[in-house]
Amino acid sequence: MWAGLGQVLVSRRWAVLAGALVSVVLAGGVGRDAAAHLISGGLDDPGSEFVRADRFIQAHFPAGSPNVVLLVTAKHGTVDDVHVTRAGVELTNRLEHELGPAHAISYWSLAAPPLRSVDGRSALILVRIDGDVSDFIDRSEGVAKRYTGDDGVVSVRAGGFALLVSDVAKQLHEDLIRAELIAIPITLVLLFFVYRGVVAAILPVVVGGYAMIGTFLVLRILGEITAVSVFALNLTAAMGLGLGIDYSLFVVSRFREELAKGRTEHEAVVQAVTTAGRTVAISGLTVAASMSALAVFPVPFLRSFAYAGAAVAALAVFGAVVVLPALLAVLGHHVDWGSFRRARWSPESPRWARMAERVMRRPVVTTLAVVAALLLLGAPFLRIRLGLPDARVLPRSASSRQVWDMVGAQFSARETDALSLVAPNVGVPLARSADIDRYAAGLSLRGHVARVDALTGSYIRGRRVVPPGRATSLFASPRATWFRVVPTVPAISPEAQRLVKQIRQDRRVFKVLVTGPSAEVVDAKSMYFARLPIALGLVALTTLILLFLMFQSVLVPIKAMVLNLFSLTASFGALVWIFQWGHLAKPLGFTPTGSLYLAIPVLMFCTAFGVCMDYEIFILSRIKEEYDRTNDNTGSIVAGLVRSSRIVTAAAGVLSMVFLAFASSKVSFLKMLGVGMALAILIDAFVIRIALLPAVMRLAGRANWWAPHWLRRGPPSRRA
Repeated sequence: MWAGLGQVLVSRRWAVLAGALVSVVLAGGVGRDAAAHLISGGLDDPGSEFVRADRFIQAHFPAGSPNVVLLVTAKHGTVDDVHVTRAGVELTNRLEHELGPAHAISYWSLAAPPLRSVDGRSALILVRIDGDVSDFIDRSEGVAKRYTGDDGVVSVRAGGFALLVSDVAKQLHEDLIRAELIAIPITLVLLFFVYRGVVAAILPVVVGGYAMIGTFLVLRILGEITAVSVFALNLTAAMGLGLGIDYSLFVVSRFREELAKGRTEHEAVVQAVTTAGRTVAISGLTVAASMSALAVFPVPFLRSFAYAGAAVAALAVFGAVVVLPALLAVLGHHVDWGSFRRARWSPESPRWARMAERVMRRPVVTTLAVVAALLLLGAPFLRIRLGLPDARVLPRSASSRQVWDMVGAQFSARETDALSLVAPNVGVPLARSADIDRYAAGLSLRGHVARVDALTGSYIRGRRVVPPGRATSLFASPRATWFRVVPTVPAISPEAQRLVKQIRQDRRVFKVLVTGPSAEVVDAKSMYFARLPIALGLVALTTLILLFLMFQSVLVPIKAMVLNLFSLTASFGALVWIFQWGHLAKPLGFTPTGSLYLAIPVLMFCTAFGVCMDYEIFILSRIKEEYDRTNDNTGSIVAGLVRSSRIVTAAAGVLSMVFLAFASSKVSFLKMLGVGMALAILIDAFVIRIALLPAVMRLAGRANWWAPHWLRRGPPSRRA
């Protein structure tokens, strides 16, 4: 099959290249505006209580939880001065007139002390903008432009959830452009030194660019069919570029190796497709299977990566196995043009031969030393804390981040972290005023609660401090009511999460649905922990099946799974040490929050597992090729390492640089993903595959290639 494909590509090389050129032009033209068709949110489970409660409030009340916060600061004096009060009331009235009654409340309209800063110089206006994520982001940006500024009496700054999401989306777009400008030149330089030639170095970048441009088209199409998060744009672009380069490295290297053996140009292309092309295809299937496991999560953020990741892997494989061989058939020996050494290129290196021989001589010592080092690196993972991102994911220069910091520092209550509790089907709310009063007063007595707003007024420490009035229009509905609970602790803190659980368990007066940032964290954790075993099981099962079909061995797939877990554990431990505990926060330019965004370890596991398995497959394929030829286990391990280690480490170095370029992002969770992926790739290629893999295979001996006869689809390997 593979030899036949190689022959077709040689004979139809010009037609293949013409088709590839046309597809690139079309993909670039249609896919260049992919970001405009992707959603900015998609971080929540549509079936969670958090989302259901928020939708109920939007549907049944004139104003729900605020998603825009205006911070009004007096230029002179306090917010209670006559001229400042007049400006605050006027601003509130203008917002109400534009957005509708009850969509804007303020310190001046409610006379609520918690909406006034501790020093009295600032006050808050809380605004609710209805609609889906895209709608309220667009409208919130308009509100921010019209109402922020300095009029000599007060200065107004805008923040809140809507503007936070907007700032993150804009920052990610800037980060994508910057990462591409960094990654591509560095990659070209690295490939030039790997191949010692200009043309050979350019070819992988061409295929990587083909896969990356195709990625934008895929995302553009998917965005018309289903909800695709804009966050997927950065990672899938990195994967398209990285995998395209990785896979091309192996095909080009095998082609040059076959030329060095004396084969004709066309014979070398066919042999490269037959050997490296087959391996690349299996590797791509492994990556696609790992990414597809993300589809078990009902969160559009992760499902976006499942759809796009599988498509990107397919594009990278197609570029490396179809487009690249056709290009090599045209170039032939000109692939070596621009070399700065006259010596014949070879994938082998005496350095790798000496290292392989040392590992073979001391497999037990090597295994114990490497495993101990990896477990030590992974130890911080035992103390991982998971949460959701807040404004601190942005740099301090972002407007929404600055407002978030000011509100947290200057106000006793955390208005932007408020919980919303909706009690559906309670009958006529005004007829149950006594129950509402008792329930709200009880809520305000709970630990870490600053204030409770309800139909019957506002409550602090069990006492009503603001009587009913304008609150009636906020919390009234024909058959339902809701409560606003403002905490004293950050939304992602354990104390805030315990508060959500306590409220949900207390059904003595009302059975409420709870929404708000802390409820989002609680529901997200519950969903992730419930679906994670399914995703891990799918990744393990598909990987085991693919590796068994390729290598006809029982031990090899199991060993590959275990070794991958070692490298991922070490990289996860590093993420906890760096991002959760805050080491390297200053040089890397982020603000530690004491937790990791819980989607990132899941996303990183599926992505890194598939990518790192590539290197396992590439090395094992060379070892198996030698074993089938010589039937010598130890000799085949050494030969396989010598002939693949140089390319594997080069591929890992290039791919890690691509992810490190994307780690230059100013959004901390994308930075975390970039750093984590780079570490996982480097640890896997330079430690696991070069030292631990051969040591374990040396200890296993001929058991490496054993499988029951009834499981084999072909004749067994030759036996001594």
